[in-house]
Amino acid sequence: MRRRKFILAVGGAAFAVPLAVRAQQRDELRRIGVIVQVAQDDPEAQASVAAFKAAMQELGWRNDHNLQIDLRGAAGDPERMQALARELIALKPDVILARSTPVTAALLRQTRTIPVVFTVVSDPVGERFVESLARPGGNATGFTNVESSLTGKWLELLKEVAPSVKRVAFIFNPKLAPGGGSYYTRLIEASAPSFAIKPTVLPVSGADDIEHAIDE
Repeated sequence: MRRRKFILAVGGAAFAVPLAVRAQQRDELRRIGVIVQVAQDDPEAQASVAAFKAAMQELGWRNDHNLQIDLRGAAGDPERMQALARELIALKPDVILARSTPVTAALLRQTRTIPVVFTVVSDPVGERFVESLARPGGNATGFTNVESSLTGKWLELLKEVAPSVKRVAFIFNPKLAPGGGSYYTRLIEASAPSFAIKPTVLPVSGADDIEHAIDE
């Protein structure tokens, strides 16, 4: 029961939602693995982890006291995500916090027993991380970062800002984007005619490819 409450605390802290009932301080050391998609020293990652630690402390879990957080950053490298997943799983943490779709996928390919709490995942059902949003099942649960119906809203807002826009490029990395990019591209392509916009899909493998893709 205590382990379940701890996992729920991790989920609440990951979403930065204050809970009415705070966990009591415990002497037993708990271990959390954290993998972020960006580099470990990325400013956004550092800010997110700092907020996570602060939220956990509010719940009674203090880093280096009754909690150990093992942070890893993949720097956008899918192969490194797999290696970091193996590394953290070997440490046998109580729970792993995964930030992004590819990081979550890397973890769930290697463990179906250690609880995984994910954030910044667009389509957890389509990626088969969970059985459904209402009943996740398995060892994974978490939070989505966007609702699919909002994709059409992006084009609507773009038209409001720049009414003369006729062509829109959608740039993504197939190795990192949900569904290899199809989660968003199919929705954008379906919505585009309503706004008299011609969408162009531009898959890239890294930052160096972006300028070349746009020039074409």
